[in-house]
Amino acid sequence: MQSEGFDLSVQNTSNEALFQYKLRNGVSEDLASCHTGLVDGYVIEGHVPPADVRRLLAERPDAVGLSVPGMVVGSPGMGPESERDAYDVILIRKDGSTEVFSRYEEG
Repeated sequence: MQSEGFDLSVQNTSNEALFQYKLRNGVSEDLASCHTGLVDGYVIEGHVPPADVRRLLAERPDAVGLSVPGMVVGSPGMGPESERDAYDVILIRKDGSTEVFSRYEEG
C-alpha cells in the first residue's frame, strides 16, 4: 500500500486484541483476514487491492469498509497475479450486510 501512495503506520498487537478490534469495527469472523487497516474512516480487511481502496474513497458509500477474507493466492502481497485464485472484494455495510464490490478472476 505504501508503494501505491498510502501513508502507513503499523501497530503490533496480540491476535486476541486484533480479533476484538475487528469485531468492534464491523468485521465479522467470516470476513476476517490477517491484516486490518483503517483508511479515512473505512476498515480495510485483508489483501484488498489499492484500486478498490481508491474506488471506495471516491464513491464514499455508507459502509464499514472492504474485505478480502482469508489469504487468497495472487491477491496483493500474496504471490504473482499470474497464479491468482479467483476472489471477491466484499463491501461491508453498516447494517452487517455485504455485497461484492469487485471480482477478480483466476490469473
